[in-house]
Amino acid sequence: MRAVQVVELTGPEHLEVREVPEPTPGSDDILVEVHAVGISFPDLLLARGEYQIKPEAPFTLGVDFAGTVVAGPGFEPGQRVAGVAPYGMAAELTACHKDSVFPLPDVLSFEEGAALPLNYLTAQFALAERGDVKAGETVLVHGAAGGVGTATIQVAKGYGARTVAVVSTDEKGEVARAAGADEVVLLDGFKDAVAALTGGRGVDIVVDVVGGEVFTDSLRSLGTQGRLLVVGFAAGQGIPEVKVNRLLLNNVDVRGVGWGAYAMVRPGYMQEQWQALVPMIDSGVVKPPIGTTYAFEEFGQGLLDMDQRKTLGKSVVRVR
Repeated sequence: MRAVQVVELTGPEHLEVREVPEPTPGSDDILVEVHAVGISFPDLLLARGEYQIKPEAPFTLGVDFAGTVVAGPGFEPGQRVAGVAPYGMAAELTACHKDSVFPLPDVLSFEEGAALPLNYLTAQFALAERGDVKAGETVLVHGAAGGVGTATIQVAKGYGARTVAVVSTDEKGEVARAAGADEVVLLDGFKDAVAALTGGRGVDIVVDVVGGEVFTDSLRSLGTQGRLLVVGFAAGQGIPEVKVNRLLLNNVDVRGVGWGAYAMVRPGYMQEQWQALVPMIDSGVVKPPIGTTYAFEEFGQGLLDMDQRKTLGKSVVRVR
C-alpha cells in the first residue's frame, strides 16, 4: 500500500509517497480503508523533527482521517468512520485504536470527516473542559479563518455562545463569517473594536492559537472572570509571558489547552467528546469548512501552504 512518509527530518519539501507493508491490527484496533486525511500542524512539526513526539524515520504522517471500516471490534465492515492518532494515518490502510475511531454521520463527506477530529475535539476540550463555556457568553477567536479557528467558532455556537472572530484580512473575515461568526474584527486594532462591540465589558473567553504580540491585548480584552485559553503559537514570535498582577487586578485566568496530552491517556474520553459533537453535527452548526483538497502526492505542498498562512478552513488530502 502507499503511504506519505518522512524519510529524513528535512521538512515537507522532502516527503515521499512510498510502498509500505499493510498494517497488522491489534485486538483493540480498527482496520480502516482511508479515503481522506487532514492536513495538520503536528504533521509540519513532525516532518521537521520539531514535535514533542519524535518517531524514528522513516515514518508515516497523518493525524486525522476518514474512511470505511475493514474490520475491528464495535464497528461493521463498510461503516463510515473518522479517527485521529499522533501520526501514521496518511496511508491507504490504517489501524487505529478503537478509542480514537468514531462513527461518521452521513451528513458529512469523507473530506469533512477528515477535517473533524483534531480541530473539533481540540475546540470542544478548550471550550467545555478548560473554558467552562456557558450559553450567552462571548467567545473571541484568534486565527478565526484557520482550521482550529473555524472549529472553535462552530463549537462555541453549538454551546450557545456569541462569537467574535479576529482575522488579518477581509477575505479571511468572510471565511470566519461563513463558519458562523457573529462578529468579525480585523487583527489591527482588535482590542478597541472588541471594547466597542461589548460596550467596554470585554469578552468571557479568548481562544488564542496565535500567541506572540496579540497576547497582551487579548488579556486586556477579557471581562471580569474571563478566561484566556492558550491553544498554540502560530505567529511564531516566541512564547509570550504573563504579568500575573494583571490576572489579580482583573480577576481573569490564563489556561493551557493541551488536548492530546489530556485525552490520549484517558480511555473513553474522546468518545465522550464525539458524542458531545454529534448533536452539533446533526443540527448543521458543525460543518467543517474545507479549504483546499490536495492529491495524495501533494501532502507536502499542503503543509507548506499551511506554514505560509495560506490556509483557509481545513485542508485535506484525498487518498482514494
